[in-house]
Amino acid sequence: MKSAELLVRCLQHERVEYVFGIPGEENLDLLDALADSSIRLVVTRHEQAAGFMAATYGRLTGRVGVCLATLGPGALNLVTPVAFAQLGGMPMLTITGQKPVKSSKQGQFQIVDIVDTMQPITKLTHSIVSGANIPARVREAIRLAEEERPGAVHLELPEDVAAEETDGEPMHRSLVRRPVAEAKAVRAAAERIEAATRPLAVIGAAANRKLTCHMLRKFFEQTGIPFVTTQMGKGVADDLNPRCLGNAALSSGDFVHRAIDAADLIINIGHDVIEKPPFVMQRHGTDVIHVNFFSAQVDPVYFPQIEVVGDIANSVWQLTERVARQPHWQFDFFDRVRTALQQHIADDAADARFPILPQRLVAEVRAATPEKGIVALDNGIYKIWFARNYPARFSNCLLLDNALATMGAGLPSAIAAKLVYPDRCVTAVCGDGGFMMNSQELETAIRLGLNLTVLVLRDDAYGMIKWKQQHMGLRDYGLDFGNPDFVRYAESYGAHGHRLAAAADLAPLLRRCHQTPGVHVIDAPVDYSDNDRVLNEEITRLSATLQPD
Repeated sequence: MKSAELLVRCLQHERVEYVFGIPGEENLDLLDALADSSIRLVVTRHEQAAGFMAATYGRLTGRVGVCLATLGPGALNLVTPVAFAQLGGMPMLTITGQKPVKSSKQGQFQIVDIVDTMQPITKLTHSIVSGANIPARVREAIRLAEEERPGAVHLELPEDVAAEETDGEPMHRSLVRRPVAEAKAVRAAAERIEAATRPLAVIGAAANRKLTCHMLRKFFEQTGIPFVTTQMGKGVADDLNPRCLGNAALSSGDFVHRAIDAADLIINIGHDVIEKPPFVMQRHGTDVIHVNFFSAQVDPVYFPQIEVVGDIANSVWQLTERVARQPHWQFDFFDRVRTALQQHIADDAADARFPILPQRLVAEVRAATPEKGIVALDNGIYKIWFARNYPARFSNCLLLDNALATMGAGLPSAIAAKLVYPDRCVTAVCGDGGFMMNSQELETAIRLGLNLTVLVLRDDAYGMIKWKQQHMGLRDYGLDFGNPDFVRYAESYGAHGHRLAAAADLAPLLRRCHQTPGVHVIDAPVDYSDNDRVLNEEITRLSATLQPD
């Protein structure tokens, strides 16, 4: 067979379901092999969108998502989603083409060293120079992509190597179990938790795994210890759990930070260095227990006293077996913090002003979204409001990127989520800036026959940067732009276009879109004028009135 056929057989052997991308002439043998396989090729309108789809597939399934591009410009368009997957801990394999490596027929036309380009942002990057090496290269790349910490890998398949004959066979996966934490470390952590007065757990990005979610819920049910989440740890342990104090959406000054300041012990479960911890240890000397797959990466604000290193789910299970509720634990202040935060969120959610305020918008989206519905966020100021105000009850029901935090990923991520979970309600929430970076993928969603809702938050500006600009006391300059008529824009693709006219109309409109087949785009004018006052002043002032006894 051709080497390209062997590569496809290896991907099938690894249970690959989809390849997202835009083929080029250097990929034609690979494309022909895919046509005879069980793998579904999803042709996108931009390589960047293909990469976001592959990364999101990896995030949702734990299995490698695969994307494809040609050489040069096509491959370079994958750099951003590769970094998105690498920083976000999402298993993804990128396959790119290249001109013949054994002979040259076009000089340096379109040739860029993609292997070296990918080196700083992947776990592995390699150019395949022989068909005989394909089984081992694919197996090793996927092993690295999927094992902790998951991330991006890259294989380059030159045109002449893809066409050469080979008789290799796919390699089998080995049976691997992650190491578990040593009993002495677990015992030390359990003893310190039981000796604490105000223990508090912080759940981070690395805890966002299915088995970890299950074990964490048991741990909090048994111990009653309160917890907060980071942005990418959101939903892991159910935001409606009465022990949940909220999300560290802001860097400081929110109600949850008052609870963190009052804790004498922080159990940091799944801390990932891509998210800064929502506390500064030098400030108050609180002890920290680090529970993670790997030992802590120490810096001036993070130097834990006890480390429980091993599979997180198993570590949490061992702690659940050892830690008993203690009569001397004091959680009254934490309860007051939770009550104050919930009251503040509820008060803002009732504001009927239009254009709609982000607080009200989040409440309307939550009201219209089924319990296991998925909301895929692009990147913008609304991400803070969703992280803070949106109750996520299950892991990855709110797809939020706080790692690379790139614009343009919202719609492609929603498309991937709908492919993985065709029976679940999926909504993309995008700012007008981020939406227009990959809005062409509306055609992809329609071609795939997806039922999908896209909520476009229109403020005709780069709102996140405007917020920062205002907070710094700088002039309002350089961040405004124009937009198309989003209703007519959607209709030009064959989607259904809707325009929001009142805050109270959003939830009913969303429900109608969810229940009507096809792709729906909602133009939602949004008012961000209160961002600086609420996020930087009001929240800090109100939360400061909470002081432990």
